[in-house]
Amino acid sequence: MGSPENGSDEPLTPTGRLVLQKEMNLVIYSAIGMKQPLDVDALKSMIQSSPMFTHPRFCSLLVQDSAGREHWRRTCLDIDRHVIPVYGPIAEGLSDEAAVNEYLVDLSTDLPGFLGDDKPLWDVHLLMAQRCMVFRIHHALGDGISLMSMFLVLCRRVDDPEALPTIRPPSSAKRRRGSGGEWWKAVMRVLGVVWFTLVFVVEFMLRSMWVSDRKTPVSSGAGVELWPRKLATARFWLEDMKAVKSAVANATINDVLFGIISAGLVKYLDHRSPNAVREGTQITGMAMVNLREQPGLQELSTLMKDNPGLQWGNKVGILLLPVHYHRSCGDPLEYLRKAKSMIDRKKKSLEAHFSYKIREMVMSYPGARAATLLNYRIFCNTTFTISNMFSPHEEIAAVGNPITYIRVNVSGLPHALTLHMVSYAGRADMQIQVAKDIIPDPEFLAECFEDALLEMKAAASTALNSKK
Repeated sequence: MGSPENGSDEPLTPTGRLVLQKEMNLVIYSAIGMKQPLDVDALKSMIQSSPMFTHPRFCSLLVQDSAGREHWRRTCLDIDRHVIPVYGPIAEGLSDEAAVNEYLVDLSTDLPGFLGDDKPLWDVHLLMAQRCMVFRIHHALGDGISLMSMFLVLCRRVDDPEALPTIRPPSSAKRRRGSGGEWWKAVMRVLGVVWFTLVFVVEFMLRSMWVSDRKTPVSSGAGVELWPRKLATARFWLEDMKAVKSAVANATINDVLFGIISAGLVKYLDHRSPNAVREGTQITGMAMVNLREQPGLQELSTLMKDNPGLQWGNKVGILLLPVHYHRSCGDPLEYLRKAKSMIDRKKKSLEAHFSYKIREMVMSYPGARAATLLNYRIFCNTTFTISNMFSPHEEIAAVGNPITYIRVNVSGLPHALTLHMVSYAGRADMQIQVAKDIIPDPEFLAECFEDALLEMKAAASTALNSKK
């Protein structure tokens, strides 16, 4: 990387610097399936006329100064270097879904050319045979909410070709205002926040030092981020998830998702290594949490147009979410109840905000190496990563071509198992990325997750019928 030549270069944010360290070099991949054949010229024109082509992060080279600190330097974009058509079959004998997943894995190993200093850190691969666009974007350019919102600015609703898509995350129950005589409830809520924050922050700090999960067949450790990968997709219907959610009072889709993961992991471990995991063993997940109030798509597109960089970047905290292994759980809904109970306690804490602030503080003072060590140890002392993102409920199109699915995965994490779910138009697809020398059969793991939801749905239906 060259050194900055003038004062117009913009320094990276602390989090941007963190995700560029060799131990935490994170790249986001998004596969966008299309209903009709891809029109290369139309897609190039769409990207050239979009905020992506003018936003400072997407129009800047990554450079270093003499002290080794990274900066963004504006440059001119060449659309032909960023949009790459891929003609012909990309894998023989595989379904389109498997072929796209294989391509995503291969793309994650082709990073040296992608991470050069001669072009901005993003590109789009057009898989013509599979009718799929693959966006490859370095995490230093933004977090999932920022990048998803930028992509959706390029799209329009199928049922109203002039209208922008909308993102409506599930609404939580509104807090009821207490009367003056209920001041003590407010005090108890504050005390609860303080207590749970203290408990979870202490656990978070211990995880950053020496406390780690007990070894299981899905455990990993230092260096695993460099191991060969495999990728599979688990597919869910949102209506099924909502049916399960309705069986437990005040449950959310996130509660259902974590219940599915808990049940699916137990199924997989029982099949893979019967009796190898001790009863009650904790398997800890790291959940990536959006810390900004998710704005509407139109507002974010206006912000990017009028004030480039405003509200942009990586505003993500971390929650530690434990799964406890139990061989026998007669009622499948018990996984949901336990997930909801645990997540409710997490919601009462400031753990995610603390993780974000401590990371920013360590990056700003001790520096990037210290922050990298802190984050890397937390990853190495836990077992898996999980994220969940909501995209439009309605069907959308890019350049008039309806989108059939939206899937996301991330490379560069030192976990043998990473799970990234995106819901779109009534479906929820979860990308299951694994270190194949540790988890050789992600397709079977995907089946375990899908079966877990179907079992919960059957249990929910039985519970509902018994009440009638």
